Amino acid sequence: MWQMLIGPVASIIEKLIPDPKAQAQAKLKMMEMGQKGELAYLDAEVKLAAGQLEINKAEAATDAFRGGWRPFTGWACAFGLVYQFLLQPLLPWTAAAMGMDVPPLPSIDTQVLLTILLGMLGLGGLRTYERVKGVVPPGK
Repeated sequence: MWQMLIGPVASIIEKLIPDPKAQAQAKLKMMEMGQKGELAYLDAEVKLAAGQLEINKAEAATDAFRGGWRPFTGWACAFGLVYQFLLQPLLPWTAAAMGMDVPPLPSIDTQVLLTILLGMLGLGGLRTYERVKGVVPPGK
């Protein structure tokens, strides 16, 4: 946004200040103010990202009850997919082939399951990307 204002503000400075040296000083001051604003914004973004990294580190360092929810959720999703796509259709068929009468097994809402799983895989992919780029050291 600041870049869009530089041109109009510079033309106003030229109209208000007739001395070329004073104009140059005013334009320089305007550019410095713009850079300070952009740097302040970037600094805030970096501090926010660093804070999130500290939260992630603290969460990863906790015991299995609090830090183990990610692996548990991943295994639960994997088991749900195995059940829905392998066990649910094959168990009744196997039982029928053996001469047993088994009622149909309940199905799982795979839309919800896949939403959770794909979100976790996306976060895992992002973490891998960060490791490749050197943002997160290996083993953390």
